[in-house]
Amino acid sequence: MGLSILGIFHTVIGIIAIVAAVIAFTKGGKIDLGKLPGKIYFYFTLVTSLTALGLSSVKGVNPGHILALLVVTLVVVAYLLYAKKPGNNRARYIETFFLSFSFFLSMIPTVNETFNRIPVGHPLAHGPQDPLIAKTLLLLLIMLIVGSVLQFRKIYQTNKAV
Repeated sequence: MGLSILGIFHTVIGIIAIVAAVIAFTKGGKIDLGKLPGKIYFYFTLVTSLTALGLSSVKGVNPGHILALLVVTLVVVAYLLYAKKPGNNRARYIETFFLSFSFFLSMIPTVNETFNRIPVGHPLAHGPQDPLIAKTLLLLLIMLIVGSVLQFRKIYQTNKAV
């Protein structure tokens, strides 16, 4: 697979972040920064995104770097909203969406790299333009939209009850 030490570290930390997010979505319907899976997602996503800045097969800034910086921005803003605006019900919508959107954006390189590397010797996809990658990302986008609507409905119901 040809991964550097940084690449291996980045991959392991990234997998942990993804697993934490999936657990958070499964148990609570969202990434909740007040619960352990949400905290793990936050910190491990930060580390994964920052280490991505040191991984590149081309010199200079590339779309992967921009994506990593966008993910860092989303999770940091979500954390600030969580920490600084605990009573602000409107902030919950933005916080929740930013965390879900950061997860979706993290899945773009994850799907691409995974499908182009596994199984070793006979990868599922052959380059970022492969239709399998496009279909998988489309499915994830649909899941983001449907999930966001469900999350917003839950936040609305919670706010209405208070």
